[in-house]
Amino acid sequence: MKSYNIFISGVGGQGIGLLAEVLIQSCLAAGYAVLGVDTHGLAQRGGIVVSHLRIGNKDKLFTPRITPGEADLIVGLERLEAYRGIVNYMRDSGTCIYYDAEQQPIHVRMGLTQYPSHEDLEKAVAERHGKVERVFIDDLPDVRMQNTAVLGRIASFELVEGLTGDIIREQLLEISPSSAKDANLKVFEQASAARA
Repeated sequence: MKSYNIFISGVGGQGIGLLAEVLIQSCLAAGYAVLGVDTHGLAQRGGIVVSHLRIGNKDKLFTPRITPGEADLIVGLERLEAYRGIVNYMRDSGTCIYYDAEQQPIHVRMGLTQYPSHEDLEKAVAERHGKVERVFIDDLPDVRMQNTAVLGRIASFELVEGLTGDIIREQLLEISPSSAKDANLKVFEQASAARA
């Protein structure tokens, strides 16, 4: 198998670490090797958090970092970070799955730059002949469950052979804190069923 590259981005406090860990454990359960690396920009203060995951055969994975323009899947927990991931990391014919939340940085609030719209993301993905999936749940019980909603949508695809929705669900329940298992499962199922 050629490696499959997942670039995950968002801001501190959105659960990028949990999302990445569920995907890592799911890929391992499906029989793949995984290399991953995280970068944090003042994550505790809402700074940018990025995870690179490379999935494939152990003998073909040499570095955890994804080369710009080589990500098969962009996962964003916030619209601006999803847009940046598309522009900088998405390969031609890639996929972007993002939670449509806004966390406007200071330069947007000051009017120095514009915040991207969903249409901006669609245009950027179309230029790469890819697909984009917007995830949004009106009655999300807790904003910290945006990561679970995105996992649910990822699970509705089989982006990597053998990486099924059942495996992802099982790993989410294994890793989730016991107090959040039921709520996470409900959000996961809702997002999975709502695939466009």
